[in-house]
Amino acid sequence: MKTRIPVVRLAVSLMALSLTCASHAQMRTAGTTIDIEAGLAWQDKNDVQSPNDGGGTRFGLDRVTGSGPFFAPRLQVTTGVAPRHELRFVVAPLSIKESGNLDGAVRFQGQNFAAGGAEAKYRFNSYRATWRYTVFEDRDWTLKVGATAKIRDAEITLRQGGVSATRDNTGFVPLLHVYAERRLDNRSRLTFEGDALAGGPGYAIDVSGRYVRDLGQRWSWFGGVRVLDGGADSSSVYNFARFYYLNAGLQYRL
Repeated sequence: MKTRIPVVRLAVSLMALSLTCASHAQMRTAGTTIDIEAGLAWQDKNDVQSPNDGGGTRFGLDRVTGSGPFFAPRLQVTTGVAPRHELRFVVAPLSIKESGNLDGAVRFQGQNFAAGGAEAKYRFNSYRATWRYTVFEDRDWTLKVGATAKIRDAEITLRQGGVSATRDNTGFVPLLHVYAERRLDNRSRLTFEGDALAGGPGYAIDVSGRYVRDLGQRWSWFGGVRVLDGGADSSSVYNFARFYYLNAGLQYRL
């Protein structure tokens, strides 16, 4: 609880900043959009060990929570701030709390859990700010590249009877960003968007593909798929998870 309050405040501040940027950017350059996305996420794997040494047991958290689907909303604001320059702000919460069974005895965060029924919670909230630059644009294609600053608000909790243990972490992750758009006609397009980086103790990947169709001058609808994959292998914790999404939503242009 001590780490979540500042993160939530930061998320609110990021969204307020994005809307402020949008109001100013509209006077200087076109291209402010608000995306409201609803997604269903399926968990392909979620391997956990903490601590990541002989004092912890590696186990599949997804064996307790199940594969889903889980509701995963997302809010994104993108605004032009100068010719070819854009800022993008994203709030992407993901929280799972389910009951299931441990396949075997587990030692997690200094607590012992027996094989059998248990309750697990997995939280992976992501708050991002992206700068990107349009490197190419013609009648059919647009390509943008940039960098993303991500704040990760994560928690893993395991509970069995009166025994409970929690591993939480709030941290900063720098990512590379790419956006590509293929216009199909004057009302529809395919888009690809991704944040990713690999190296050091782990990697992070968040990529999506969408079909977007304009409903009018200001509104569009979209549907697509997303892959969220990554984790870390450090001295204190091992956690790698992968999720597959189906999503749909509305886009509004200011």
